[in-house]
Amino acid sequence: MTRLFRQISLRSKLVALMAVLMTLGVVATVLTASFSLRVTMVDQMDTDLASNSSPMANLLYAIYTEGDTDPESFRMWTNLQLTRFHSTLRDKDGEILAELPGVEGADKPVIEKHTVEEVEAVHNVAFTTEGTLPESDGWRYRMIEMVNGNGYITIALPLAEVDDTVTDAAGSMVTSGMLATLIMSLVAYGITTRAFRPLIRVERTAAAIAAGDLSRRVEEYPHDTEVGRLSRALNAMLAHIEHAFRSQAASERKMRRFVQDASHELRTPLVTIQGYSELYRHGGLAEREHLDSAMGRIEGEAKRMGQLVEDLLTLARLDEQRPLERVQIDLLHLGSDAVEDAQVNAPDREVRLVGLDGGIPVAAPTSGDESRLRQVVVNLMTNALRYTPDGTPIEIAVGTLPVIDGRSDAVLEVRDHGPGISEEDAARVFERFYRADSSRQRETGGTGLGLAIVAAIAAQHDGSIVLTETSGGGTTMSIRLPLEEAPSDDADEPTSRPHHGDSTA
Repeated sequence: MTRLFRQISLRSKLVALMAVLMTLGVVATVLTASFSLRVTMVDQMDTDLASNSSPMANLLYAIYTEGDTDPESFRMWTNLQLTRFHSTLRDKDGEILAELPGVEGADKPVIEKHTVEEVEAVHNVAFTTEGTLPESDGWRYRMIEMVNGNGYITIALPLAEVDDTVTDAAGSMVTSGMLATLIMSLVAYGITTRAFRPLIRVERTAAAIAAGDLSRRVEEYPHDTEVGRLSRALNAMLAHIEHAFRSQAASERKMRRFVQDASHELRTPLVTIQGYSELYRHGGLAEREHLDSAMGRIEGEAKRMGQLVEDLLTLARLDEQRPLERVQIDLLHLGSDAVEDAQVNAPDREVRLVGLDGGIPVAAPTSGDESRLRQVVVNLMTNALRYTPDGTPIEIAVGTLPVIDGRSDAVLEVRDHGPGISEEDAARVFERFYRADSSRQRETGGTGLGLAIVAAIAAQHDGSIVLTETSGGGTTMSIRLPLEEAPSDDADEPTSRPHHGDSTA
């Protein structure tokens, strides 16, 4: 039963509920109206009994004392319209002296014998009693003592007329009420069908979305209505779901590409190592010189594979969004250290530390994980040294730049004056394993993960990495982090180490 009820549509449930409530209302109305009508008719009957008691008493007394049954007496009886009453004349002890009408076999009220004193005590009270016939509906009667005190009369009216009238009225009300309920139910069904039309559209849209069409949207309705608020909430939810699915699809594509690229990058050194191992096993490296060369290649490929694995682990840790060990740090320190490192690693290059405007560099305090931020600078410098011709000058610029809302960014830029990067490559240079050299010739020896690591570290520090063209030709990599001044209690301590200013490596 419960399952069947759940299968019924909400529209049908509402109409059925309204029909039940209307039916209950009709029943309550019929019962109340019938009771009120019966009470009113009985009150009218009591009034009728009281107003006709005196004429009936006179008629009964005349019939009893004079035996007057001539046409004139019957004419008076008829004119007084007393034929519908049943009445008796009784003595002091309640014995019947005269009766109207005295028809044998007709239904009569069953009235017990009373004394005059008892009748006088209930002079203005009407009573209900049963009739002499089994099918009788009962009688309403009154007892009135005679003026001379020698007896009393009873005057009664049958309740059949009252019951018939109440029954007919109740039947009419039930019929009209049920007809009205049926008509209103049909009207309500049509109205609810029209009112539920937006929900039907929502249902169809949801079905289309469930079938895979995530671009579908629910029709907008006024926002001050329930359907309007529902449609707006559903559209917002659908937008989030569609965005989540697209993001998931994009993430899956990136993951597949990442796995493919990682497999290729790892396969290349493994193939080299395997090739030299098989060559050695087959006796192809008998000479010492050839063996040393092969071992050198194996060692180089192993280092390259180790660097690739290390970069992959770094990206995996960054993807986990582990909490940073934030400390106060000045990008000017990092830039100065990078210049000093270049003096050792690239003594043939001219590497300078300058300000963003080309002048004296200034402090650029921020906070973050010092080791990771140093890795950013190292990767940018390595990238600049690797992909520019020998002797190409490089500049490390440090300073601050204002941004919106009165805030400023600490900025470190690595500017080279090499051949630059094409627009197509610039749009993808921060993707993992992306290299401008699509032939995968690795003359430069990179893993294709350096700039991806830089972008991930910058994002983890609420910053960004921007690629622009260097004035006069070349590429500029700019990392921007939120500017954070050192705490006031450290004001007396130096915020930067002595730097080389305009020094040249």
